[in-house]
Order: sequence, then C-alpha cells, then structure tokens
Amino acid sequence: MFDSLSAFVPGGNMTFEGAEKGPLKGFGFAVKDIYDMEGYVTGYGNPDWQSRRRPSKKHAVVVQKLLDAGAMVIGKTITDEFASSLDGQNYHYGTPANPEAPGRIPGGSSSGSASAVAGGLVDFALGSDTGGSIRIPGSYCGLFGLRPTHDRITKEGVLPLADSFDTVGWFARDAWLLNLVGEVLMEAKADQGAMPEKLLVAVDAFDMLDEKSRSALKPHLERLEQRLGKAEYISLNPDNFHALGFDDKASKGLQGLATLFQIAQGREVIDTHGAWFDRVKPKMGPEIQQRMDWRKTITDEQVDDALEKRSLFKARMKALIPTKTVVCLPSAPGIAPRINEDLDVLNAHRSKILSLTSAAGLAGNPQITMPLAAVDGCPLGLSLMGAHGADLELLAFAESFCSVEDEQQSLSPF
Repeated sequence: MFDSLSAFVPGGNMTFEGAEKGPLKGFGFAVKDIYDMEGYVTGYGNPDWQSRRRPSKKHAVVVQKLLDAGAMVIGKTITDEFASSLDGQNYHYGTPANPEAPGRIPGGSSSGSASAVAGGLVDFALGSDTGGSIRIPGSYCGLFGLRPTHDRITKEGVLPLADSFDTVGWFARDAWLLNLVGEVLMEAKADQGAMPEKLLVAVDAFDMLDEKSRSALKPHLERLEQRLGKAEYISLNPDNFHALGFDDKASKGLQGLATLFQIAQGREVIDTHGAWFDRVKPKMGPEIQQRMDWRKTITDEQVDDALEKRSLFKARMKALIPTKTVVCLPSAPGIAPRINEDLDVLNAHRSKILSLTSAAGLAGNPQITMPLAAVDGCPLGLSLMGAHGADLELLAFAESFCSVEDEQQSLSPF
C-alpha cells in the first residue's frame, strides 16, 4: 500500500491476515511501533533501539485478539521516540501528516496510527496512552479514541514507558467501530444498567481554552446536558482541596496535577530504561534528550511526595466519579499547532496539555475523545472521563450520543 501520509515506519508496510470469521472481519488496522509483531523488530521510534533488538517471536496479545476477531494488520506506524512526546514529530523518521489539519502536527506519541486512520489508510489503529497519546492525536486529527481504565486490557507484548500510567488505546473514525474494537479487546459488552446518568463538567479544564475553542465546544456540552440532565460544575483539582497537600502555589490547580504526573511518570521512565540509556547513549531528538536528562534530576524526596499525593488524588477521583457518572472536559487545550512551530511555543502548549490529560493518568480512569468540534477548520475533541472499569459503558454512550448528533447534522465533518 502506498503510504501517502508518511504514517508507517520504514519497512513497516506488512500484512497479517485475520481469522476467516469474526466481528472484525473485513476491517484493516495499523499497529503502533511499540507492539510486538511476529517476525519484526519493535523499533520504539529510535534507530539505536531497533538495531539492538531481535525480531519478535509472537504478536502482542491485543494484536492477536484482533486478528482472531477477523481484522487484518496492514502495517506498523511511526511513534514519537520512546513513545515520549505529545507532538507527533520524530527526529529520525519525520512527521506523519495530519489529513484533517494540513500543515499542523498530528499529535503524539501515537502519531502514525492517528494519521493512518484519519487519512483512510486503515479502519482503526492501535496506539497507546501514558500522558495523552490517544487523546491528543485523536483531538488533533478528528478521531474517536479511548484511553481505557489502567490495566483493563493486557499490555503483554507492548513496550513499556511508565507502567503505572501506560495503557493500550485505539482510534477509529466512527464511534460504533471504536466500541466494537473495545468489545473484542475486553471480551464483553456494555452493562445497560450502568450507563451514564450524571454529568459533571470540569470548569477548571474549560477555563484553559481560548474563547473560540470554548464557543466551538459549547453546543455539544449543551446536548450532553439534554441527554443526561443539568450538569454539576466541578474542579478536577480545586485550589482549596488542602487534603491533597497542595499548599504551595505551584502545585495548585491543574498545573499541580501536571507536576505530579511529570515527577511520578518521569521516575518510572528512568527506572525502566535509564540503565539502557546510560549504556547505549542512543541518538535522540533534542526535545526527547532534554526530557530524558531532566528526568534523571528527579529526587527520591520529590517522588515520595508525588506518590503520596497521587494516592490521595486517586481516592478523590473515585469518590467524585462513581458508577453512572461522567466528567466532561476538553480533549486538548486547542487545535493542533503548526509544523515547525517554535520550540518554546510547543513546550508551553505541552504544559497545558498535561494539565488537561494528567487527571486520567494519575487516577487510572478511562477517557474517550470525540471529534465534535472545529476551530478555524481544524478538529477539536471533547472528552468524557468515566468511573474505573466503566470503559464499555463509556464507549456505548459515545456511540449512542454521537449517532444522535449525526442525525441532527451537528457533528463536525471529521
């Protein structure tokens, strides 16, 4: 297949036929280059990593499940180096195109998977989400995407970044197909008696948006209220929630969650790969190298403090989002930045992203992004975060809600 979007890794345009029968028969999917594929090296977005690895002996478990359900693998897609960026730009392999926002980045680290789905090269694609790598590309490229409950789906055969944050994830252009893939991977269907009935709106998250973005999302928020009743307006991390120990100004609000995430996740990355980085000294893009160097400066005291606060935050989120409750928030702080944007601008944008995405990562909750809005002709996603384990109900609700939106011709064209 001709890769017009630069979505696939060099030599990654392989195919594996699925089972003769199954719920996904007739669908083709792509696989992010952190998943093992039999006979191929899992490259992790870095040539030095790839050159030191042997071909995998078997498929990752989730890949095999999809093949057993009848789907066909069409190729391996580019990932940001070590799945460790949210931009979608790979120093070694380039930047996959964003078909829905030409000239803008696709988002990462599941960049190639998002590009391939948005451009119609495949029906759906596997990515992953540690700090937003499904939610951000989904928003930028106008796709449905799910970050599932942490450890709801096995990661066997998937390269780790920070295990207590890492999740399998996937993209599709249609909510019904996203849901169908979820049913296959979780081997179950939604419990109709546990569907969302209560809507919470994260005011502090919407406050991060500019006026254009808020205005674009507002009609869809209103339709959610029509479906679920009047929303209760909450803060994901209110400044006055002193039980979390957020007493210093820098740790308050959503930026406080981003700080917790960066410290806890950063230490896990070094624990997982630091020895290899020190021994091999792989060539990395400047941004990735800078981030890895910073992670090595994290102290034990910072980690202990972050883990204590994370535990308290998990408890708060469990109480805030019980069964049948969803929290609405923007998937991203705005539309995709332009390619070759100034690095300082990208870093500032990344900080805003982590302020939005860290809640689900820290708490381990499922979050779905839906391509409901557009700003200046570019996609902008709206997210729903559900209770622990409510993945299938979240998927089924999104399918139902978006089918009604489609009938009302209010969905964006993405």
